[in-house]
Amino acid sequence: MTTQPFRHVALIGLGLIASSISHALRRTGHDLRITGYARSAATRHRAAELGLCEVRDSAAEAAAGADLVILCVPMGAMEQVAREIAPVLTPGTVVSDVGSVKASVLEAVAPHMPTGVTFIPAHPIAGTEHSGPDAGFAELFDNRWCLITPSQDTNPAEIARLRVFWEELGARVDEMEAAHHDLVLAVTSHAPHLIAYTMVGVADDLRRVTNSEVIQYSAAGFRDFTRIAASDPTMWRDVFLTNKDATLEILGRFTEELFALQRAIRTGDGDMLHAYFTRTRAIRRSIVQAGQDTDAPDFGRHTRKSSR
Repeated sequence: MTTQPFRHVALIGLGLIASSISHALRRTGHDLRITGYARSAATRHRAAELGLCEVRDSAAEAAAGADLVILCVPMGAMEQVAREIAPVLTPGTVVSDVGSVKASVLEAVAPHMPTGVTFIPAHPIAGTEHSGPDAGFAELFDNRWCLITPSQDTNPAEIARLRVFWEELGARVDEMEAAHHDLVLAVTSHAPHLIAYTMVGVADDLRRVTNSEVIQYSAAGFRDFTRIAASDPTMWRDVFLTNKDATLEILGRFTEELFALQRAIRTGDGDMLHAYFTRTRAIRRSIVQAGQDTDAPDFGRHTRKSSR
């Protein structure tokens, strides 16, 4: 067992990711302190009942004395939380986050960090459609990637500490430039979520197909769309507003591809459709070979294998 590089971890926001961090930290068996805060009194109460952490009544109280503070709040709340905790942060503290957009987080949080405090954005690419403190589980990060996007002047020793932290939770860790991260996630997560929201919205608006038929006769593809579209609306609203440029770029490419497929269907171009589907099938196989999913049959019943 390696040595956990932090002695006191503060979790600001106590939803799925924070609760999973708490469970995964306890699984390591290390002796460390976990404090936390959530804006909702009901969430704080439930987190205390679950024993996730020492629950505090403000973000500043939770962050006081911590050597690692992780912001687990929606993107739109990052700057306000950074302002609130800044006065209690001491030199040597590492502040990080778990948001799925990184360039805007750097802009929102880094300017408020006191001298001697290091902000290192991070993104564990793991999640489910469920939210809240009850949704977390220790295995969420196992064999999932956590991308760290430090600024160029970040101390390598502090990056190494955060890397070890996530590896201890079961994650595989890589470093990436923030803007490139946002483009990659626009392809692999953000645009697919928006497409899922759209498809479910289309089904809801298509009055010739009744709601009961949509629910009762859902094929696996549509069920997957509904699982994705059930994700936290506040979080995803903020993701699209803060990663606007990259998402719009990928949606533009998607529209071009969709038009090409429409044309092939309209003109009966079976060769084009077969070649296209063969290429996309190979991508799925590559994901399975990389260990990021399994090829075992799954009809939408396994809720703890999903990621964003």
